[in-house]
Amino acid sequence: MTPSYSPKLVVDAHLDLAYNALGWRRDYRRSAYWNRQREIGTLAERENGQCCVGLPELIRGRVGIVFGTIFAEPSRRRYTNSPITYRDEQEAHAEGMAQLDFYRRWADAEPHVRLIGSQRDLEAVIGDWGLALEASGQLTPLPAPRQPAIHPVGIVPLMEGADPILEPKELERWVERGVRIVGPAWHRTRYSAGSDEPGGLTSLGRALLDVIAELGVVLDVSHMAHKALAETLDRFEGKHLIASHSNPYRIVPEERHLPDPAIEGIAERGGVIGIVLFNKFLKRGWGAGSRKRDVTLDDVVRAIDHVCQVTGSADHVGIGSDFDGGLGAQQIPWELDSSRDLGRIGAELLRRGFAPQDIDKIMAGNWLRILRAALK
Repeated sequence: MTPSYSPKLVVDAHLDLAYNALGWRRDYRRSAYWNRQREIGTLAERENGQCCVGLPELIRGRVGIVFGTIFAEPSRRRYTNSPITYRDEQEAHAEGMAQLDFYRRWADAEPHVRLIGSQRDLEAVIGDWGLALEASGQLTPLPAPRQPAIHPVGIVPLMEGADPILEPKELERWVERGVRIVGPAWHRTRYSAGSDEPGGLTSLGRALLDVIAELGVVLDVSHMAHKALAETLDRFEGKHLIASHSNPYRIVPEERHLPDPAIEGIAERGGVIGIVLFNKFLKRGWGAGSRKRDVTLDDVVRAIDHVCQVTGSADHVGIGSDFDGGLGAQQIPWELDSSRDLGRIGAELLRRGFAPQDIDKIMAGNWLRILRAALK
């Protein structure tokens, strides 16, 4: 029997909420199951899978903080029939601003949603879950917890693929509007080579790294091609670096994933790596014709444990599910069906002998340490 584990809080470092809401018209105020029923037989279901995320599931799963992406697909690498695509930087800029505005409007209209742009915002969200945040990222119960009417979900805006930034110095405008994390690559962008498109940083990319460092923005190296990532780890002078949704190359040897030297380099910078809960990224050879049940929480723990073994501790790994990011309930591990189930990862870690304090780090504390240090 799997031991019982109840997370104090869960942080999910990668959800394409605005992209799905605007592109596929998913109503994340509703349950994931409501969206599934609505999408039966539709293009959204065929191309994006069965919905895994909804505010009810996030709240019931105690997923109190998520990194909500700003993401659009370049038309030349279009995977789906989503309308969220761009042909040039002007279109990318417009799409990115529309998604950032979506998060702002959503937070204004929906009591369960908060935007996190400062340390005060972060602590307020955590406080409404009856918790206090220590400098280490550890969560402790408030001595006299207030009784909020609701438990909020805090959203930290993360730009996935930096093409919406017209030029490096324009990043300051995005920061003023709420962006706190920037990933230069998806596939190739004007800033960096990326997944399936090998190469290094561009001159614009090197300039962008300097601006990211100057502004104190968190740098997300997920999707960077290996050469670009190695250059970034060598030259980036900023204090805050993560891989929001990346898995070990040793487990699935594809350019999309992190070789052990990159894992070590991220850890040496104090960074955190979010494990993607996509079966294809968790087990070599999983793909068309494979079954959901062929990948289990054992595979998730294997990926987490690999990062722990390479880095020597549980301080540099978390969850970056990428739920609804082109994958649905059919493409995630057998024991998981929605965001509500993320706590089961903690239970499996406990069963496998991880210490409770390390599990708390993996489920939330490591990401919270990064946020507390980066947010002003």
